[in-house]
Formats: sequence, C-alpha cells, structure tokens
Amino acid sequence: MNMKKLLIILFTGTLFLCNSAWALDIAEAKDRGLVGETPSGYLAAVKSPDDATRNLINDVNAKRKAHYNKSSKSTGTPVSTVEALAGEMAFKKTKPGHFIKSNGKWIKK
Repeated sequence: MNMKKLLIILFTGTLFLCNSAWALDIAEAKDRGLVGETPSGYLAAVKSPDDATRNLINDVNAKRKAHYNKSSKSTGTPVSTVEALAGEMAFKKTKPGHFIKSNGKWIKK
C-alpha cells in the first residue's frame, strides 16, 4: 500500500471516530435527563430538545416503529398492542434516575 492510500484511510477513520464521539447516544441522553420512555413504547424529549436530541429521538423511534411493525405482522398482534407492551417493558427496564412519562407527566424513577 502506498503512503497516499494509507493517509487517506487513516484520515477517513479519524473523521469517523470523531463524528461518533460527537454524536449523542441514548444512554448519555437518558443520563443527562434529556429523554425518557413513554407508555407508547417510544422515546420522547423531557424538555425542549436541541437538534442532536431531536435527531436521536427520531432515529431511535424510527427503528422502534420498524421493529414493532415487524413484530405485529409476525404475531398477528395489533401494532398498538405491541407498542403498549414495549412501553411497559421499557418502564420496567428504566434505571433509577432516568425519566418515564406517566399520566402525562415526567417522573424520575
């Protein structure tokens, strides 16, 4: 491999690592109290979200929606039921100090 190719690979890899280090992840967002779990099985902003938080919520919820639809089709269960069951499971798995939305209000577990 010549030096130019090696430098391009290293530079590209460095950009990728830096970009992922800047990206907000779900654990960090929950730890910082930016997002919480809802009874509908989706993530939501606890307070007015910035762009990174909004992007995280949209990405996570799109993946969850796809998974819920797939589960609904494979089991013959309505999507709304799958979402509600996922919301219950998410509430149970939520760590102390993280937020859940109950009766329309954010509660720190």
